[in-house]
Amino acid sequence: MSETTTNASGQPSQAAQTGSGSETQVKFPRFYMVILFALVSIVFTAVWLGIYEFLNKAIWSNDFVTSHQWTIIVGVLFFSLLVGLTQKYLRAPTVIHGGAAESLKGGGHEPDYTTFPGALLSSYFSLFSGASVGPEGPLGILVQDIAAWMGEKLKVAREHKLGLTMASMASAYNGIIGSPLFTAVLATEFQVGGKELGFAFLAWNLLAGVIGYFFFTLLHLPVFAQYIPFTPISSLTFTYALYAIVLGLVGTLLTLFIGVCFQVFGKVMGRFGDRVVLRTFVAGVVIAIVVYFFPQVMFAGETQIFPMINNPAQFGVLLLLLFALLKIMLLALSFKSGYLGGPTFPTLFSCTMVAMALSLIFPTIPVSILVLCIESAAVALLLNAPLTAILLVSVVGTADPYMIALMCLSTATAMFVGLGVKRLMARRATAKAAALAKE
Repeated sequence: MSETTTNASGQPSQAAQTGSGSETQVKFPRFYMVILFALVSIVFTAVWLGIYEFLNKAIWSNDFVTSHQWTIIVGVLFFSLLVGLTQKYLRAPTVIHGGAAESLKGGGHEPDYTTFPGALLSSYFSLFSGASVGPEGPLGILVQDIAAWMGEKLKVAREHKLGLTMASMASAYNGIIGSPLFTAVLATEFQVGGKELGFAFLAWNLLAGVIGYFFFTLLHLPVFAQYIPFTPISSLTFTYALYAIVLGLVGTLLTLFIGVCFQVFGKVMGRFGDRVVLRTFVAGVVIAIVVYFFPQVMFAGETQIFPMINNPAQFGVLLLLLFALLKIMLLALSFKSGYLGGPTFPTLFSCTMVAMALSLIFPTIPVSILVLCIESAAVALLLNAPLTAILLVSVVGTADPYMIALMCLSTATAMFVGLGVKRLMARRATAKAAALAKE
C-alpha cells in the first residue's frame, strides 16, 4: 500500500509501505499540525485550570468550611477515598513508580488515552484532597493523553507522535508558567527526540510554546510569572557569591531529604500492594491529621506561601522549618500513595520556608538571595535539569541578571555535590555487591 508523506519542500510524496491489515497514514504538514495540537492543548489547559480553581474555592473557601475546622478531616478523607476508587475502577494513572522528573514529563509512561476519564477525575480529587501535590503533574498526563488520541485519529506518523506530544505539553506548560522558553529548555535537557529528531522537535516545541504563552498572556489569564516579585539586589558582591555557594549546599540537603522520604514512603506504602483504595485512605488519614493541626501545609502551597513570606516573624524559625519538613514528607507520602500530582510547587514551598527561617536568623542577607538560590539548587537536583530550574525560579521569582548569576552559582554548587553523592552511592553499591558475591 502507499502512504502519503511530505518531502523536504513540504509537498506531498508517495512512500511505499508493506504490511497486512494496516491503514493509510497521512503525514500532515508539520507546521499546521503543531498549531492544531498547541491550540487544543492550551484551550484544554485553560478550561481544566478554570474548573479546578472554581471548584476548589467552592469546596474549601466557603464560610461553613472556614468556621468548622473538622471539615478539613472529612474533606481530605472523602477526596482521598475517591482517588483510590478512580485507580481501582477507572484505571487512573499514578506516579508511584516514577520520580519527580518523570511526573513533569507526564508520568514517565506511554500515553494511554483510554485512561483519560480516570486521570481527569483523579487529577481533581488529588488536588482537592489537600495532598502535597502540584497541578503540573496531572496536566502533563492529561495533555499527553489528548495528544495521543489526536495522533491516532489524525493518523500521525509514529516518528512524529513524540514531537507533537511534547509540543502539546509546551503549549500547556508555557502558558501557565508565563514563559515562552520553559518547555523548550526542559525538552533539550531531557534530550527529547535524540540526535536525529531533536532539532525538529525543538522547533515544534518553540512554536507550540509561543502559542500557549500568547494565549494566556493576551487573554490576561493568571500565570506564575512574577508570582513572587522579590526586590532586586541591584548589585553583585563577593559576599553574595559566598552566600550563593552555601545556599546551594542547603538546597542539596533539602533534595537529599526528599530522596530519602521518597524511598521510605515507597517501601511503607508499597506493602499495600494492589489494595489501592485502602492505600489512599490510610494516606488520607495521615494527611488529614497533619493538615488539621497545620493547615498551612495543605495543597501544593502556591497560595499558602504568602503569609509566611509577608510576615515570617509571626511564625518563628522552628515553625517555618517544621512546615518545610512536613511539606516534604507529605509530598513523598502523596506520590507513593497514588495521588496524581507534581512535585515542583511543594518543593518551592519547602525551600521558601527554609529561606524565611534563615532570614530571621540572618536578617542582613537579602531575602531574594535566600529564597531563589535555595529553590534553584533544589529544583535542579530534583528534576535533574539545572537550566530548567534556573529559568523556572527566575521567572516565578522575578530575578534580575545579578540574581540569576547567583542562582547559577548555587545550582552549580548543588550539581557538583550531587555528582559526588552519586559516585559515593555507586561505590557503596559496588562494594556491597562484591561482598555478597564473596558470601
